Amino acid sequence: MNWLEEIAWNEQGLVPAIAFEKHTKKILTLAWMNHESLSATVDEGRTVYWSRSRNKLWRKGEESGHVQKVDEIRLDCDSDAIVIIVEQIGGIACHTGRAHCFYKKLVNGKWVETEDVLRDPKEIYS
Repeated sequence: MNWLEEIAWNEQGLVPAIAFEKHTKKILTLAWMNHESLSATVDEGRTVYWSRSRNKLWRKGEESGHVQKVDEIRLDCDSDAIVIIVEQIGGIACHTGRAHCFYKKLVNGKWVETEDVLRDPKEIYS
């Protein structure tokens, strides 16, 4: 059996992929992958996600330069979620200019931003 066939893809042919930074030990983002993007990730050694909003492959860092270099890929016990351990080039993983996408924390019933913007997104994306 091909390793891709061992994944429990959802109805849309996607699997959630969590990017985890190997140096900081922080969860960077949650994105989606299909067969093609996961195969490209393995072949290229950098994360390639499936953009549901644009309906196309999305090579992380293709515009910003903030590439995620793949260290290892892990599949969970139910075969329906992936963790990709990466080195985040440039230190910014979020389109908001933050180090990671999980910068909001629930405090007393309200979402509070706990991470600073490292670089203005207008400077990153043209």
